[in-house]
Amino acid sequence: MSIPHKSGFVSIVGRPNVGKSSLMNKLVGENLSIITSKAQTTRHRIMGILNGDDFQIVYSDTPGILEPKYELQEAMMGFVKVSLDDADLILLIVELGEKFDEVSFELLKNIRTPIVLVINKIDLAIGSQVKDKIDYWKNLIPAKEIITVSAKDAINIDLLLSTIKENLPEHPAYYPKDNLTDRSERFFAAEIIREKIFLNYSQEIPYSSEVGIDTFKDEEDILRIRAIIYVERDSQKGILIGKGGSSLKKVGTEARESMESFFGKKVFLETHVKVAENWRKQKLKLRQFGYLG
Repeated sequence: MSIPHKSGFVSIVGRPNVGKSSLMNKLVGENLSIITSKAQTTRHRIMGILNGDDFQIVYSDTPGILEPKYELQEAMMGFVKVSLDDADLILLIVELGEKFDEVSFELLKNIRTPIVLVINKIDLAIGSQVKDKIDYWKNLIPAKEIITVSAKDAINIDLLLSTIKENLPEHPAYYPKDNLTDRSERFFAAEIIREKIFLNYSQEIPYSSEVGIDTFKDEEDILRIRAIIYVERDSQKGILIGKGGSSLKKVGTEARESMESFFGKKVFLETHVKVAENWRKQKLKLRQFGYLG
């Protein structure tokens, strides 16, 4: 008798900076999503696919749930809503010290999809804090199960994975079994550069920046990539480039090294900076950057 095959879409949702991207990367076993200590690092819906002989899990890492203040954030919340509509299972991630906030969890009010509440960052717990937090959330979220994890230290990741598998429907695989993601190599090249911007700059620069891949030539021994980094103002362009181009050179070097590790081959990376005024508030620009259909 053959073992039934399970397959489904699992949406990872929660407020900014609770560890959604770290958790997906741990569950998939690859660094597909940007991880930094800054909130709102993830802007797109990024799918990571985990395959086994008798299962396929299609994870969606989504932007952090927030109240949109401009067009880019509206588009980001659109990705969250679509991922909830598609989901067979929702992983709602909260961090250890988080409190219930009705505005943040409004999106989940009328959801009928099963929810697994995941309390992350238990490596920071003191005394009975883990048990206390489980009791606290039990009365607030209609979760099918509550699991405590540390994405950073990979605590209870196997337990979470087996819970996910248990809650998936029987279904053939949605994607070929050798697929790791639904995103293109160009997308990940842009995300790697964006990650280095988040890590190297403070204040508005990371949030005002967007990366476009102008050319992506995959030759036998080398990848040749030309990237355009867009900012909203001339003053930001100056900060991004730095004195004598030093800041941009550092970003480029770090991005190239990460790309070589990610793509498994030598990379030649060329970066340029352009101004796209107020791009976060303009639908035309957001469509150009892939935030709107």
